[in-house]
Amino acid sequence: MFRAVGSTLKRNKEAFNGIAQGFTTSSHRVFTSNITAATVTSASSSSLAGNSFYGLRSLLKGQNASMFRKMSTVASISSESKEGLKHLVTGGPQARKWVGIWLFGSATWVFSMVVLGGVTRLTRSGLSMTDWKFTGEFPPLSDEAWVTEFEKYMQSPEYKRVNKGMNLEDFKFIYWMEYAHRMWGRGLGIMFALPFSYFLRKGYITLRLGVQLSGLFALGAGQGLIGWWMVKSGLEEPPSEYSQPRVSPYRLAAHLTSAFAIYCGLFWTALSVVMPEPPAESLAWVRGAAKVKKLALPVSLIVGITAISGAFVAGNDAGRAFNTFPKMGDTWIPDNIFEMKPLLRNFFENTATVQLDHRLLATTTLIAIGTMWWFTRKLDIHPAVKALIGSTVGMTAVQVTLGVSTLLSYVPVSLGSAHQAGALTLLTLMLLLNHTLRRPSPSLLKSLPQVAKSNFS
Repeated sequence: MFRAVGSTLKRNKEAFNGIAQGFTTSSHRVFTSNITAATVTSASSSSLAGNSFYGLRSLLKGQNASMFRKMSTVASISSESKEGLKHLVTGGPQARKWVGIWLFGSATWVFSMVVLGGVTRLTRSGLSMTDWKFTGEFPPLSDEAWVTEFEKYMQSPEYKRVNKGMNLEDFKFIYWMEYAHRMWGRGLGIMFALPFSYFLRKGYITLRLGVQLSGLFALGAGQGLIGWWMVKSGLEEPPSEYSQPRVSPYRLAAHLTSAFAIYCGLFWTALSVVMPEPPAESLAWVRGAAKVKKLALPVSLIVGITAISGAFVAGNDAGRAFNTFPKMGDTWIPDNIFEMKPLLRNFFENTATVQLDHRLLATTTLIAIGTMWWFTRKLDIHPAVKALIGSTVGMTAVQVTLGVSTLLSYVPVSLGSAHQAGALTLLTLMLLLNHTLRRPSPSLLKSLPQVAKSNFS
């Protein structure tokens, strides 16, 4: 794969360097489909999480749909009349459309992988397969093969300490869950590699985009190794006879963070392919977007840290302790939050500290996003930016509600997986917001009036 990428990019390097194509007038359709794709990507995994996109979807109806079309058309005309905008994809708007569909589809696949991984963990299926092959393997196809796999599992610490007495039918369920998760990941690799090779042969992929996608492909290939590295830690004997076997919280956090990084990279790149220029109708709106960006960047960092802290909650099974809210049991702050030595271990391995951290970070996220909305509500900014900020506030409220409900309900599979999907949905909205707040190219800036020519009324 990488050799093919390198040779194809080398052959087309001279053509890549000469590319300076502008938007065509059909880009208004691409921008609108981009917003819709982002909505579908995040909403499909959880109906609760999907409700947060109501405000964004409403912009695509009635008069607001006209506003989006006008905005995109003006940007397209400006791009056509100026040089200097270099697209990530050559071959015109049709090629950008198909590459965009492929990248959004890949991002959606990764989203589903994250949700399926959460379900696999919550059903305690992740340790059912006690070996791993990079190329994959066929599942048991006979009664004898199933018995052999079951006997391997019976030697694991999880069977001895958690699932003692499990019958073969129950084992088949957790085995199929883990097998589906692994094969879904391998399917993603094929789904990504084949179109990538095709678009390279067609000459659609520029040098810059080829490097980005090759890096994401390498990270995706490494994700399988990280996953097995994580699972292997759960197959080791726990340090204490009273401890339940579980994967290392550090390795689980690395696995989940890597998945989030792949998703964010794919989603951002897809947006950049179909929307090379941010929505901009006037210099006043550009200045307003710059002010919002100063708030959006630190808020995005808080959202990301909160999501990663959730991985440590999962890795320590911290959601099954202190199942009360807002207090943790009978106190606001448990007494044993700093009992481990050295002190730093408590933030990653102490159940009480890990859950307290996640509560505080989630509250900080809610306050930060609410503050961003409050300080930007009267700014002169593009209506699409206002809609995204409103949708982000709504999704944050949904996510906090899901988190509290999951905790109070002792982490049922449905709510736990919805909460994990909600975290990625909120991250999706922050990515979309930051992408929309980018500074336009110099050529587009020169063509913009001081104020918008229409109020889109």
